[in-house]
Amino acid sequence: MNFINRHIGDHESDLALLSSQSSIADEGKWPVRYDAVEFVAICADIATILFAGFLSALLSPVNPAPAGLAQTCAYAAAASVSFVYILKGRGLYRPTELLLLRGQVRAICLTWILLHVLVAAVEMLDDNPQFFRGTGLLFAALGLASLVTQRCVARILLIRCFSGRRFARTNLVLITDQPPSAYAGLSETLAVLGYRVKGRFGLPAMGSDPGSRKRLSSRVIEHIRNSEVDKIVLEANPERWADLRAFISDLRVLPFPIVFVPVGAASELLRHPTRSLGSTACVEIQPGPLTAIERASKRIVDIIGAGLALTVFAPLLAIAAVAIRLDSPGPILFKQQRCGFNGRVFSIRKFRTMHVLENGPVVVQATPFDPRITRVGRWLRRTSFDELPQLLNVLDGSMSLVGPRPHAVAHDGQFDKLVRKYAFRRRVRPGLTGWAQIHGCRGPTPTATMVERRVEYDLWYIDNWSLRLDLEILLRTPLEVLRGRNAC
Repeated sequence: MNFINRHIGDHESDLALLSSQSSIADEGKWPVRYDAVEFVAICADIATILFAGFLSALLSPVNPAPAGLAQTCAYAAAASVSFVYILKGRGLYRPTELLLLRGQVRAICLTWILLHVLVAAVEMLDDNPQFFRGTGLLFAALGLASLVTQRCVARILLIRCFSGRRFARTNLVLITDQPPSAYAGLSETLAVLGYRVKGRFGLPAMGSDPGSRKRLSSRVIEHIRNSEVDKIVLEANPERWADLRAFISDLRVLPFPIVFVPVGAASELLRHPTRSLGSTACVEIQPGPLTAIERASKRIVDIIGAGLALTVFAPLLAIAAVAIRLDSPGPILFKQQRCGFNGRVFSIRKFRTMHVLENGPVVVQATPFDPRITRVGRWLRRTSFDELPQLLNVLDGSMSLVGPRPHAVAHDGQFDKLVRKYAFRRRVRPGLTGWAQIHGCRGPTPTATMVERRVEYDLWYIDNWSLRLDLEILLRTPLEVLRGRNAC
């Protein structure tokens, strides 16, 4: 019944849409209650992974049975426990989450791939790593395909359950302080999810005498003891919690769960996920832009990508360094203070392309045909080759391969005053390239409109981040460099 205080507000319109397509008849019920969907989904994942392990052991030409079968089944059992534990911790088995196919597929792929990458890395330490080269690879492929297929089927079944009201019936009693016109929406949502209201009782007004509360609790107890009821739902404003606590205390003689549905202003607060700080319960008002797994996967891609790029471009980097030294006096690398994640200041590394090294409270942006740009620097800037030393910033963690481009500290303060949501860009690490850059937002930003356009792209990237999106940006960046839009 966790959907009541966390999901009913967010998904009520979706459920109402599904219910509008349904028949109210009770025929065609399935033997699964709404409360049991999460448990069924977990069992389905475990069964799917174990079956994929069994099938891969039979099909593998590397590890013959029975030794290979035992090894693969043990590995599949450990993988299923780890996989389910991670997804359960992220709340991805809730029915409303199972309906979101794209999010489910993304979470499955990330979790499954990371699990197998870790196992492969551990096996590399073995003197004879044969399992993952044969059966393990087959199991990884079959398991991923089976899990994604199973999620597609689960979504279809859930939609049929919602639209046809086919969840097994769960009887409950509704106690509310809302007028009939107000709790009609809750009753309809309960009906879609298979909950049948077997009795309704109105709470006395706030501040009523204790006698009215006692009379109501006696009526509720008498009604429930003479009927088949599985739950008690209490819908009320949390502001009257002192009265509600006494009323709930009267109902403790009943052997049924009591679920509280908040209404009013406080209900919005209780829709957020709960966390714990030691023994203190708290509510997460604003989650971070990326989860721990997403941050770890992005960081792994950054380290591998930056390391490979530095290795591949090492000869060209050396040639550029020599050309800069011969072209004009000054250091090869130019370091400038930039604003990064959470507003932290870091030193960005670039090839020097100007005769000046501006890094103070006033920094003049470069323009086309800027006389400060050196001869070699003009070529480096036009090809964006001057940005490649920032791969060192990616390795040390101050930047990422993909993210909002960092600006000089002097410009950052100006832009923060021009654009209201500019500071939101600092919720992730700045990047070597970004969503704004592949859409032509490069070069100087002399007007507020240009800054706003760049910020809009950056915020869209933060809100819609995925590894697939990062890969798309990295693949499109060289094409944008070749086009040379707004480069100077």
